[in-house]
Amino acid sequence: MTDTGMLDGKVAIVTGAGGGIGREIAIAMALAGAAVVINDVGASLAGDGESETPAAQTQQIIAQRGGRAAVSRDSVAEWASAQRIVQCALDNFGRVDVVVNNAGILRDAIFHKMTPQDWLAVVNVHLNGSFFVSRAAADHFRAQQSGAYVHMTSTSGLIGNLGQANYSAAKLGIVGLSRSIALDMRRYNVRSNCIAPFAWSRMTSSIPAETPEQKARVAKLAQMTPDKNAPLAVFLASEAARDVSGQVFGARMNEIYLFTQHRPARTVHRGEGWTPELIAAHALPALRAALVPLDTSGEAIGWDPI
Repeated sequence: MTDTGMLDGKVAIVTGAGGGIGREIAIAMALAGAAVVINDVGASLAGDGESETPAAQTQQIIAQRGGRAAVSRDSVAEWASAQRIVQCALDNFGRVDVVVNNAGILRDAIFHKMTPQDWLAVVNVHLNGSFFVSRAAADHFRAQQSGAYVHMTSTSGLIGNLGQANYSAAKLGIVGLSRSIALDMRRYNVRSNCIAPFAWSRMTSSIPAETPEQKARVAKLAQMTPDKNAPLAVFLASEAARDVSGQVFGARMNEIYLFTQHRPARTVHRGEGWTPELIAAHALPALRAALVPLDTSGEAIGWDPI
């Protein structure tokens, strides 16, 4: 990857930048000219334990390539610590221009066995964390009349996956959050977009691979390296995307997707109103062709990575 200069003079915060997709985005943004705050608590995939090593390794890589980076080890999942993440950017680089909400954990379980603790832990990091860090930067974005948010969603939320009710709900919630930010902050020249990344990383390495179908899906995922998502994140953070906001993109190997968002697909009308019986007899047959199939993301996007 070469230095494009698309983010010269910008300061970017990348959460969960100690490894995987977050690390690659942080490195790419530094190569594009941004000063980067590498935020990572150094926890396990389940959110347990903490280590300084992952963030320090990302910082070292950026420094070796001539970039500038500072480390924040504060959690995104608490309001006070999220404010410290933004303050780290201000203390080290004097401003903040980009927030990439990438931090996440997994606690997969089939819905009827998922514990409240598993639910809250995932929602707190993914959804609450995205709000807290975004909100902490919002006043600075408003004051300078500019800024860009890039949030990581997932096809687990956009389409669906087995055993991920907590993760799916949080990731689809992030789409609603991003859309609201885009609408509310448009007057301040602030943009907000989502990326549904495809990559083999710690997050996807926990996907079950027991059945032949699951093994085949994992084999496809393993071909996709985290760095394939970084160019799209850099673009969305740059002024080249100044008229792009409220959108949901995907990056999969060498493909870039633009996802649809919820709009009415079909409508039926009855002047005298509806009863449950009439809905069964008339509305459902008219709407049935537009019903969304109950498939997983692996089934909906089943072709090999290109």
